Amino acid sequence: MNNKKQNYTEKILNLLSKRNAISFTEINKSVEECPSQKYAVARSLKGLQDAGLVENISSPQNEYARLTKEGRKKMHSLELNNETTLVNTSWDGLWRIILLDLPENRKSERESLRYLLKKAGFVCLKNSAWISPFPYEHLFTNIKKDLGLTTEMMIIVTEFIDEESKKVLFETFGK
Repeated sequence: MNNKKQNYTEKILNLLSKRNAISFTEINKSVEECPSQKYAVARSLKGLQDAGLVENISSPQNEYARLTKEGRKKMHSLELNNETTLVNTSWDGLWRIILLDLPENRKSERESLRYLLKKAGFVCLKNSAWISPFPYEHLFTNIKKDLGLTTEMMIIVTEFIDEESKKVLFETFGK
């Protein structure tokens, strides 16, 4: 994928991540830099649809685009890979613990979540318990909501951890 198309793809994903659905007309106005690039924007949008990241919604008045479940996952991974995303890495004294319990029939989702947890600086404590001092709980709260993980994911933010465990965590995270 060429750099220009990648740029349009990310712009479209970013735009769609902020709202439930957006008209194709509005996407074109927001993304293209000049009218001659309309084709490139349309191709990027078609590529996103073909990849299953964006779905088309028709109404009598207009055509709309909306992120799919997979599109939301992709958007969250882009946020973690984006070097311009600034996350305060100075410790605020709170630990973020995420408990993850997805059954075997949802293995691909489980693996995707584990990948995101690792990218966000979480360390696996015991099978499905992950911990981090970094403030990514809002990102994972959104992921939990987007994927409908009501009972499969639990997010805990706490300052209380036993002294022995604290020693190990301080060594792990260099705090």
